[in-house]
Amino acid sequence: MAFFDEPFDMLAPPEGRVEGVAKVTGKGKYAAEYEVPDVCYAVLVDSSIASGTIKNINLQNAKQVAGVIDIITHQHKPLVPGLADETKIKESRFGLPVFHTDKIYFKGQPIAMVIAETLEDATYAASLVTADYDATPFKVDFEKEHPLNQLANAGKDRGSLDAWSNLPHIVEASYNIKAEVHNPMEMHATIAHWISNDQLKLFDKNQGVNNVQRSFARLFNIPEKNIEVFSEFVGGGFGSGLRVWPGALAAVMAAKQVNRPVKLMLTRPQMFHSVGYRPASWQKVKMGADNEGNITGVWHQAKNGTSVYESFGEGITRVTRLIYKFPNLKTESAIVPLNLSTPTWMRGPGDCTGDFAIESAIDELSYKIGMDPVQLRLKNLALDKNPDSGLPWSTNYIHECIEKGASLINWSQRKTKPGQIEDRDWSTGYGMAVGMWNAGRGNASAGIEMRKDGSITVQTAMTDIGTGTGTGMYNIAHEITGIPKSKIKIELGNSTLPPAPSQGGSTGLSSVSGAVVAVCNALKLKLAEYAATVNEKYKGATAADIWLSDNGVSLKTTGNELVSYSQIWTKNNLTVIDLEASSGPGEERKQYAFCSSAAHFCKVRVNTKTGKLKVEKLVCVADGGKIVNEKAAANQMSGAAVGGIGMALMEEQVADEHLGGLVGNDLAGYHFAVNADAPIIEVAFIGKPDVNINPTGAKGLGEVGIIGVAAAISNAIYNATGKRLRDLPITPDKILDFS
Repeated sequence: MAFFDEPFDMLAPPEGRVEGVAKVTGKGKYAAEYEVPDVCYAVLVDSSIASGTIKNINLQNAKQVAGVIDIITHQHKPLVPGLADETKIKESRFGLPVFHTDKIYFKGQPIAMVIAETLEDATYAASLVTADYDATPFKVDFEKEHPLNQLANAGKDRGSLDAWSNLPHIVEASYNIKAEVHNPMEMHATIAHWISNDQLKLFDKNQGVNNVQRSFARLFNIPEKNIEVFSEFVGGGFGSGLRVWPGALAAVMAAKQVNRPVKLMLTRPQMFHSVGYRPASWQKVKMGADNEGNITGVWHQAKNGTSVYESFGEGITRVTRLIYKFPNLKTESAIVPLNLSTPTWMRGPGDCTGDFAIESAIDELSYKIGMDPVQLRLKNLALDKNPDSGLPWSTNYIHECIEKGASLINWSQRKTKPGQIEDRDWSTGYGMAVGMWNAGRGNASAGIEMRKDGSITVQTAMTDIGTGTGTGMYNIAHEITGIPKSKIKIELGNSTLPPAPSQGGSTGLSSVSGAVVAVCNALKLKLAEYAATVNEKYKGATAADIWLSDNGVSLKTTGNELVSYSQIWTKNNLTVIDLEASSGPGEERKQYAFCSSAAHFCKVRVNTKTGKLKVEKLVCVADGGKIVNEKAAANQMSGAAVGGIGMALMEEQVADEHLGGLVGNDLAGYHFAVNADAPIIEVAFIGKPDVNINPTGAKGLGEVGIIGVAAAISNAIYNATGKRLRDLPITPDKILDFS
C-alpha cells in the first residue's frame, strides 16, 4: 500500500499533508488495522506484585474458555535463540526478557499471554489467569530512594568550583520533576505473521522499521531481508516507538507458537508501564555571576529513575554544556533503580528536563542581579562555538530567536518586579526561556521510480510519525526536479524500501532529505543520459543543467531543448526508471558543531485566590535551518509547546508506594494539556539554511519546540506572583501554598 493511494489523474495537489486524505478517509492503515487472513488475538496477563518470583501460574480456568488456542508463560513458550540462556539474554540487551524469567521486576510485567480466536475470548480468558508468588520488598518512590544513590561525573569539568566561590550573586536550588508518560493517540500494536520458519512479516507501531527488522533478526537468528516490517501510519510516538518493546516480541512468539498470524494491541493502562516514560528526576543547580551579569560558574547535579533490570540514563546535564559559555562548569549524574518498568526517550529527552532547572536558575539570577532575563541570556550565549567540543557552530541564531520572541510577546510590557500587574484576583506575569538541541544527521537512502507519463514515486523506509516527513520529501522532490506536485507520490514506512534511520531526535528530515536530493539528482543525470540518444546536446550535462517538467526534460542553459518522456522511453526501450541513492554525514561533522534552538516567551494569568493558572499567550521562535514545509513545521512547534504546558502544569505519573503499582494509569486519571489549556501558540522561524548540515539546509525542530517551555511558564508564574516554584507539575495547591 502506498503512503497515499489516490491515482495520479484524480489527485489535486494537497494543501497540507500528502497523507491527509488517506488519514481522514480511513484508507491509511495503522498497525492494528491491517486485515490478515486467519488472524487470531493475543492478550497479556500482568503481574499483580511489584517484586518477587512466580511460584505457579494457574491456567485451568482460562483454558476452559471456548476459542482459547494456547497460553504462553515462561514455562511454555517457543524458542527465541537470542534469549536461549542467561548469557544470551545479557548479550541481546533487549531489556525485559519477557516469558524468559520467573522473576518479577515491576507490577504489570507480563507473566502470561492468552491466544484465542477472538479478542473477546482472549480478554475473558486472560482475566481468569492467576498466579502465586514469592513476593519480596520493592522500591517505587523516587523521592525516597534518590538520596541513597551517589553522583558521578557527567562530562569533562571546565575550570573549577573554587574559581567562582566568592562571586557577588549566587543562586542555589533543587528542582524535582515527576515522571511523565508519552500517551500517543494510537496504542502500541503488532500483527505478527511467520510466512515460513525463517520468514516474518510484521505490521507494527514503531518509529523505525529498519530498527525493528534488525532487532528481530538478531533475536531469531535469521537474515534481516527475511523480515518485512510495515509502519506506514503512526498515531504519535513521542519517543515511545524508538525501541522494540516486550509486547512486539510477545506477538512474534505467539505467532511462532500457534503457527498463525497473531494480533496484540496493548490496553491504555498497559501503555503506562509497557512502552517507556520520561523518568522522575531530581536536580540541584548552583550558579554564580558578577555584577555585570557574566555567569562565571555552574554546578549542575541530576538523578533520574530507571528500572532494576535495565540502566537508563537520561543525560539531563547535557544541555548545560551546550547553550552558554560558562567558563567554570561541573556536571554530575546518577540513576536510581526502582521496581518500575524501564523509562525511555520522550520528546526532548534529557535536555527538556535539564533545561527546566538551568533556565529557572538563570531567571532567578536575573532578579538577584537586577538585570533583564533577556539581556542576561544574550550576554552569556555561546554564539561562536560549541562550548563543550570547541568546534565552531555551522549556524546558531538563538540570539535572533530571543530578539524576535521578545518583540512578538511585547516583552517591554513586563514589569521588573513580581506581582505588579493585577486585575482584581488575577495577577499577570511574563517569562521566557531558551532551548537547544544537537542537530544530528544519519545515513539514509531514497529511491525513485519514474514512469513514461512523467510521474514519479519517491521511496524510503523511514516512518512518518506525524512530523510531516512525507510532505517534506514531496516538497523537496518538486523543488529539485521541477516535476509538478500532482505527479509526485510518496512511499515510506516499509522495510523493503531503501533503508533509513528511525524517526526521532529531530534527525528524520535532516537525514532523509539528503537522500531525496541525491536520488532526484541521480534521476536528472539518468534522464540526461537517455535524452542524449535523442539530442546530443545533453551529453555531459550535469544535474544542475537539467530541469524536468510534466512532459519532458529541458536544458536550463538553452531552455528550448525539450526531449519528451515519450521520446526517451521509446528510444531507449524503457518500462520504468528505478534508481536509489544514499546520503549521510561526512567530514563537516569534524569541522563544525550543529544545533537547532528556540526561544519561548510566555504570558500567564494567575488567580491568587484559587490558584488557577491560564497561559494567556505563548510565543515560540525557532532556528531550524531551512523550513521545508512551514505548515507541518509550525504544527510540530505548537504541538511540542502544548506538551511543555502539560509538563509544567499537570503531568505526573504517581506510583503507589504501598502496592507498587501506578496510580491514575488511564486518560481519566493522568492529566495532560488539551485545547482548553493552551492558547493559539504563535510560532515563528528564523528560516536561514545551514548549508553544511545537509543539501537542503534543514536542521530539525521536533525537540526544541518543547525544550524551555516549562521553564518559561514557571518563570512567568514568578513574575506574576513572586513565588519561585521549582517542582513540576505546578498545580494550584502549590501556587496557594503559603508555608
